[in-house]
Amino acid sequence: MAEELEQQPAATPSAVPSAVPSVVGDAPASMLNPNFTRGYGTGRRKESVARVYLVPGNGKITINGREFAEFFPMTTLQKVVTQPLVASETAAVLDVRATVKGGGLQGQAGAVRLGISRALLEYNIELRKRLKKLGMLTRDSRVHERKKYGQKGARKRFQFSKR
Repeated sequence: MAEELEQQPAATPSAVPSAVPSVVGDAPASMLNPNFTRGYGTGRRKESVARVYLVPGNGKITINGREFAEFFPMTTLQKVVTQPLVASETAAVLDVRATVKGGGLQGQAGAVRLGISRALLEYNIELRKRLKKLGMLTRDSRVHERKKYGQKGARKRFQFSKR
């Protein structure tokens, strides 16, 4: 059986049908923009603001100069951040460098996700339909409600005494 495999001629690139896209990493070659050098996107969620840069690379994600898994230790937050890359099938082709400040980890993860989604549109505008359908281009407008005067918090009141 091994002898039969050795005797068969290897497929040449010209023998591959043109209808089948060649694959670079995880992304089809048709999705790669040859003029792409760097993409930028700003993401906001709750009190967090993220500035995200996408550059061609091998899928490394760095946030505030730290490793991705170190910055977001919970797997749920890691999945939130990588959702746009997985949906667009560009996780192995692009490097992500982000700076994020304000808020907590949940808000920061959401801000980075929105920033990556917006930066991916600079990489390939054809991804817009897919990302929009998954709700990754919509900014979550829910923010912290301010404390009102004469009250203990935004909604909580001081205890009422009838007498």
